[in-house]
Amino acid sequence: MIAYYLRLALRSLRRTPVMTALMVCAIGLGIGASMTMLTVLHVMTQDPIPSKSGVLFYPTLDPLPSDYQTSTWGNPADNLTWPDAMALLRQGKPARQAVMAGGGLLVWPLDAAGRPTEHGGRYTTWQFFDLFGVPLEHGGGWTAADDAQQARVVVLGRDLAMKLFGSTDVVGRSVRLKDTAFRIVGVAAPWSPQPRFYVDLGGGRSFGEADDFFLPLSTAMGLQFDISGNRSSWAETDMQDKLRSPSMTWLQMWVELDTPQQVADYRRFLHDYAAQEHASGRFQRDPDTARLYPLMDWLGHKKLVPSEVQLQLWLAIGFLVVCLVNIVALLLAKFLRRGGEVGVRRALGARASDILLQLGCEAALIGVAGGVLGTVLAQLGLWSVRRRPDGYARIAQMDASMLMASVALAILATLLAGLIPAWRASRISPALQIKAV
Repeated sequence: MIAYYLRLALRSLRRTPVMTALMVCAIGLGIGASMTMLTVLHVMTQDPIPSKSGVLFYPTLDPLPSDYQTSTWGNPADNLTWPDAMALLRQGKPARQAVMAGGGLLVWPLDAAGRPTEHGGRYTTWQFFDLFGVPLEHGGGWTAADDAQQARVVVLGRDLAMKLFGSTDVVGRSVRLKDTAFRIVGVAAPWSPQPRFYVDLGGGRSFGEADDFFLPLSTAMGLQFDISGNRSSWAETDMQDKLRSPSMTWLQMWVELDTPQQVADYRRFLHDYAAQEHASGRFQRDPDTARLYPLMDWLGHKKLVPSEVQLQLWLAIGFLVVCLVNIVALLLAKFLRRGGEVGVRRALGARASDILLQLGCEAALIGVAGGVLGTVLAQLGLWSVRRRPDGYARIAQMDASMLMASVALAILATLLAGLIPAWRASRISPALQIKAV
């Protein structure tokens, strides 16, 4: 029966090619605009590391003075001070944990001529690779002893290894970072989760390229390498190394907690640590301000989606609604104009539900055609988004799920738009129409 109704629908659409083209274009434009922005929102809010997001947590403390006023640049308490990060690292005892910060350095091979180029990387602690499951193409990470001894070892990203040496099998060779020689202990395979959840989010760093190198945080501190990211200080200090100040936040920390009991224990540990610092007079704010964010909650807390993207999404959805209103008007005119045909069918025994199903098939065909056109237009829209300089722009790609969603949304929207016209047509009185015929 459905096949018969689809044949009738095709025949009806061919009889009115101009009106059919108008409806397909209308739904295609609406779907194209809305799916472009929905895809952008999808890639900005997706789970960056599905295999481990359920066990990764971000701890925060609040060492800020009680009268500190946060600004639009974000809350400094979202990062940790050096003393707090080292204390949590020593005392927390989760399954895995890592403290980290970003940095940029001049890099070039030690045993070859060439000009240095600047690259961005990560200063971190030894469990970073196991914590996030970073794949290593050659070699491995460094050890806890390397952290303690400030060893001059480095893990290069695959692209940087290829650029410097033309090969990824470079474990044991040396590379110069800034003005210091480092021994290569590993080469990481391409790893670039988006959003870049583990970095200091904000300031355009939420999305972007993969890190080119990883080296021990203690080594970077010892060599006084430059730090990238937000550094927030709220008190004067006479310390020569201000990064070690208890009144400057700049470090990120992630912990792996595999069971609900471990999560509860770590939350208690965080609260107890904050209470201890509050009792000593260092923390002025209530210990309950200490937080332990699951990964996806942390991304929600950081509000990675810019307000302009949200506005553009609502405008696109509004445009789709306008297109649907026009389709309702066109379908209503089309279906009611076929009152004679519907009346004859009803007089021959067709039920109102049969008419509704027949006209619904016609609306569904328009939705399929509009969905295909909308998908093409959405691809063009995403291409234009990728031309923008924003950090998230380059990852604006439509995956298979969004592709299917485009067509499904077009069919559903057109069916909803055709529901009222089809219902009105199915309620036409056969007697009046036959008399008119």
